Amino acid sequence: MTADNPTSQYALGSTEAEQERLIRQAAWLSAHTERLFREAGIGPGQRVLDLGSGVGDVSLIAARLVGPAGEVVGIERDPRSIARATGRMAEAGFRNVSFTQSDAAQIPRDKSFDAAVGRYILCFLPDPVAVLRSLSQLVRPGGVLAFQEPSWGAFHLQAARLPLWRAGAALMEETFRRSGANTQMGPQLPRVFQEAGLPTPLTRSDTLHGAEQWMPDCLHSLRPQMTQLNVSLKPLGDFETLSERLHAEVKAFNTTTPLPDLASAWSRKPSS
Repeated sequence: MTADNPTSQYALGSTEAEQERLIRQAAWLSAHTERLFREAGIGPGQRVLDLGSGVGDVSLIAARLVGPAGEVVGIERDPRSIARATGRMAEAGFRNVSFTQSDAAQIPRDKSFDAAVGRYILCFLPDPVAVLRSLSQLVRPGGVLAFQEPSWGAFHLQAARLPLWRAGAALMEETFRRSGANTQMGPQLPRVFQEAGLPTPLTRSDTLHGAEQWMPDCLHSLRPQMTQLNVSLKPLGDFETLSERLHAEVKAFNTTTPLPDLASAWSRKPSS
């Protein structure tokens, strides 16, 4: 999830380590995203816009669904992410995927899309309603807008009895908030769609399991931003052993890894 508005601040950075984290994160989100796209009607021959395309994981899903007769256009601000995504598409053999360095307000309007999609992106945009409203103008009548965002409420409940996970979750959310991200975007998706002038979306919330490395990965990527924002790292202890201690805590309590729920929403642009 890489921010697509020049006034937003992507707290996780754009280092090579963050790119690798995004790829690991995508592995356990992929099936949920593909299911959303299929339910929304994204399929062969369609032209899809991927907002905040990052290193290309959502574009890969869309490319498989639209097939060689379709097209996927990724919109991304960070040139390093675009370079990585372009290389990955070539390795995967997709010739119908391209990436444009742009923010959400400057997407080329040469022809319309059948769908506009995004994952973990609206929460980083200062005005997601305006972005969705603008995107809807690029989507043909009857076309689809489909987005996924994290939901933090259940995450905090799951982490409540795990002291180190609880501290990590609180520091993550505080860092995101201080950097300008909206940590309530998942539950707010229906309202954002409606305020953007779209029909009430169909929604689902998925509880995620596994991905033991997700929180340690995120905390390592967030560390420079935490330091810059004067967020105290003391509750986490030694970062060199943080991953091992988080894993050990889950094992000691004989529980599953706490993770944010995944909120999904999709809607069709009215035909008239």
